[in-house]
Amino acid sequence: MFHSLANHAARLLMKLLFACVARVRVVRRENANHNGGFLLAANHISHFDPFIISSVVRRKIDWMAMAEFFPYPVLGFLLRAVDAFPADRHRADRTTIRTAIERLKHGRIVGVFPEGGIRDGARSLLEGAPMRPGASTLAHIAGAPIVPSVIVGSDRLYSKKSWLSLRRPPIWVAFGDPIPHFPNLEKSAARARTERELAAAFKILYAELRETFSLTPNDLPHPPRERMQVELPIEETAGSHAPKLSGPRVRTFRRFTAIAVDSLMCTSLNVMQSRHRLHARSRDEFEIYVTECEKLTTNDFYAVPVGCGLAGEIGDGATVTWRSPISTKFPANNIARADLFACARGWSAPTVLVLHALMSASDKGYRCWAARFNELGWNACFVHLPYHYSRVPRGYWNGELAITADLIRNAEGLRQGVIELRQLMAALRECGCREFGVLGTSYGGWIGALLAIVERDFRFLALMAPIVNVEHAIWESPASAFIRRELHRANIERSLVARHFHLSSPTHNQPLCRADCVLFVAGEFDLIARLADIEKIQQKWSGSELLRVPQGHFGYRMIRETIARLKERG
Repeated sequence: MFHSLANHAARLLMKLLFACVARVRVVRRENANHNGGFLLAANHISHFDPFIISSVVRRKIDWMAMAEFFPYPVLGFLLRAVDAFPADRHRADRTTIRTAIERLKHGRIVGVFPEGGIRDGARSLLEGAPMRPGASTLAHIAGAPIVPSVIVGSDRLYSKKSWLSLRRPPIWVAFGDPIPHFPNLEKSAARARTERELAAAFKILYAELRETFSLTPNDLPHPPRERMQVELPIEETAGSHAPKLSGPRVRTFRRFTAIAVDSLMCTSLNVMQSRHRLHARSRDEFEIYVTECEKLTTNDFYAVPVGCGLAGEIGDGATVTWRSPISTKFPANNIARADLFACARGWSAPTVLVLHALMSASDKGYRCWAARFNELGWNACFVHLPYHYSRVPRGYWNGELAITADLIRNAEGLRQGVIELRQLMAALRECGCREFGVLGTSYGGWIGALLAIVERDFRFLALMAPIVNVEHAIWESPASAFIRRELHRANIERSLVARHFHLSSPTHNQPLCRADCVLFVAGEFDLIARLADIEKIQQKWSGSELLRVPQGHFGYRMIRETIARLKERG
């Protein structure tokens, strides 16, 4: 009943929303409304496609969605509520395949995008680009037909003008005739024929839409970035050129989208915090802990125990694991791990330590950048930070326990991460490595900044949106509203927490390495790691550099510009 209500509510909301901002025109709607299970295969030109297609089909569609969306509490909950299920874009996932087949055999519609991502121009199957074989494989195994669908015009919704103008841009959707799974043919022959007929159907439907509605070049798919930055008039004639948005208008749009995304993610983090009601320690416990920590320097707090025997484990292996020097009540978190990516020069080459963000949804992007560093003659180590990836205790989300209202666990997690990195660096030195780099994001940037306080052998530290102002992170950040409530309930006040800042706050320390090795990267519209806080530490760490990027805390623009700046610096 819950899923039924959620799907009806979502469908009604989408119909109302897109009726206000667009004119959706549908060709052969009945092809998608017949009974029985089938695959609905569509081209993919925008993130709005599944919502628009679902709003014009009477029956419910169970969409395969990118697996990266599901670890976020609010977004993952909403996707599951409407019966979407995760699919890995980079490999065949047996769980995904079984889920799709089971739903097809129960007479449901499963929605897929055979292109594997948003495509336009020559990369689109509308222009003859090859499709991934997953749809034909699923159809053959499940014994279900495939209904092709082509959508055009939804990419216009990336433009702010489309949402604010009263002249609603048109969107066109066409559904083709079902393509059978050819049970009388051998598996490979059946798949090949299905793919040929599906590819032909996409081209025919695309040509039909262009001819029936006299589509102009502006109507046809454009890259999302181009739609965001260019004001194309709705009724543009072929061959005309649209003016680009002025700088202030682009900046306003980016600020709006960045704040919206950051606000949504902050809500997700607060929901995550309330899921298990992770209460703060008592005030007495925390005061005892802080009193003991006040006796320590940063070198004492992050001291490396002698002889972990890690150097002999590195070799040419793809992964190295060792027992963490700090023991927690979660056995899974007590085993440190780093994934190794060696370049052709071996471990005598400089090594970059890749430190991921809090609750990072996937390590695939980081692994891609590790490969890029290998090409540049650097080794790379993707480090599993405390309570993340292989170190997540059963029953918890990735990184859920790293930052909670339990401030003692937070501090010990930071300490654990820094000491483990120092152990890894010591082992790499034994293997001949003499220089290191750090590529840290958000929580990883925080740990990277703390590492700079106690280590000196760095060629660079690129700290992207690092948490450097711990006072703001706890008492003012919109991502920690639930944490504050628990701290107030435990009578833990600001002045008590501030007594630990000499160990946990980068702003309250100076780097041991050369400051000119440090590159701070800040999002201009960041609600979590504020630009003003990163400007402050950049000025305090005299000689460091600050790179400003027009995005919020969450986004992919920052890492590209960071790598580009590192290349410029040599």
